[in-house]
Amino acid sequence: MTIRALVWNENVHETTQDDIRAIYPDGIHGAIAQGLAELLGDDVAVRTATLAEPEHGLTEDALAAADVLLWWGHIAHDQVADEVVARVQRHVLGGMGLIVLHSGHFSKIFTRLLGTTCSLAWRNDGERELVWTTAPGHPIAEGVENPIVIERQEMYGEHFDIPNPDDQVFISSFEGGEVFRSGVTFTRGRGRIFYFSPGDQEYPVYFHPQVRRVLANAVRWTAPTPGERRQPEVSNPARRTWS
Repeated sequence: MTIRALVWNENVHETTQDDIRAIYPDGIHGAIAQGLAELLGDDVAVRTATLAEPEHGLTEDALAAADVLLWWGHIAHDQVADEVVARVQRHVLGGMGLIVLHSGHFSKIFTRLLGTTCSLAWRNDGERELVWTTAPGHPIAEGVENPIVIERQEMYGEHFDIPNPDDQVFISSFEGGEVFRSGVTFTRGRGRIFYFSPGDQEYPVYFHPQVRRVLANAVRWTAPTPGERRQPEVSNPARRTWS
């Protein structure tokens, strides 16, 4: 079955800052989509959407046609319409996979689904990040180098205010001594969620082959099984007689 992936990016830095555009000339969404297509080939059909599109490109039809939504946001979280967030939440609860990237930890959809502040410590000194695999048997870690070495990246550190994850797949360490739960999974309703922190806009992280491998694995893992997409709901069945 071909997995239908929708890569969403606010696309603000790339359209307003020349230095970021030089790193990501096709946008962060373009770099992510390219990596998925290269690694998954015919197993994936990738589309992209951005904040400036009508309904942010996240219409009912667009979400219904997506098995997995990848989300990158940073400085425009407040510009995402609440009705669109509610629509995305409904699709996740119904079974659509969600992959939240880097500063998307503060996105409306992530904080709504997790129910916490999702706050953390940060420092952007361009430090080396080592992404250590803590669950080598998890499908998202399949074929991933341990550790992934990212030469320059924004530091994210604990405390990360999230609920206890279903799985902690990766943990990162930084030159300043901080550690961070950089790859974690959750289940909400019928939907699988994966958060992965490497990917600040000032560094070419989404061209890193191992980061691309993680995202490709995550698309496979979060994709739902075929079937009707509907969120769990209250039912009132008639009593049955069991013999």
